Amino acid sequence: MNTQVIDDKREIHELVDNWAIFSDSGNWERFAECWHEDGFMCATWFQAPSADFIRARREGFDKGVSIIHFHGGFTCDVSGNRAVAQTKMTIGQRAPVHEVLVDVVCTGRFYDFFEKREGRWGMVRRQPIYEKDRLDVVNPNESLNLDAEILAGFPEGYRHLAYLQSQIGYAVAKAGLPGLKGPEIEKLYQEGQAWLDGAESPGRPDIIK
Repeated sequence: MNTQVIDDKREIHELVDNWAIFSDSGNWERFAECWHEDGFMCATWFQAPSADFIRARREGFDKGVSIIHFHGGFTCDVSGNRAVAQTKMTIGQRAPVHEVLVDVVCTGRFYDFFEKREGRWGMVRRQPIYEKDRLDVVNPNESLNLDAEILAGFPEGYRHLAYLQSQIGYAVAKAGLPGLKGPEIEKLYQEGQAWLDGAESPGRPDIIK
């Protein structure tokens, strides 16, 4: 591996970590620096250009929405001025569900499309991969009964996270987002390879709400 590729991977890894730290701490100016101006974010609750996502994230943060990210292993493929990175992650959110305070932790990967423009790497698409999740009541003295029909209406990889988010007013995707297996993740892998091969667009998922 040549020195330039090593430097590129190091810079991209730092960008991925910066995204989580600046997003979770409310440093919106530094958070915006992680993206290129045409970046696109696609999550359970929001699919839109990065500028709109930053605005929505900030509004939620100011209202007390508690979403925390944690990173694990990282890998990255670089092809010239294009790159695709994968990072093991958890998304944690705390909120009341049926008047009971809960924590939801969703485990998966961030699958990120990067491009180097005028010497600067930036994110052009961030696509979480939702592999599994769980819900825990914060106070062990309380109990909670979920609506089984509502819960089953969301994909297995993020159904508890979706349940929570829908309860607090978000319009959550009911299909189209990638999980551990299935056509959605295969489509994402194909889009990643196409991006490295020079495709005009990093692609988009086919969201159903």
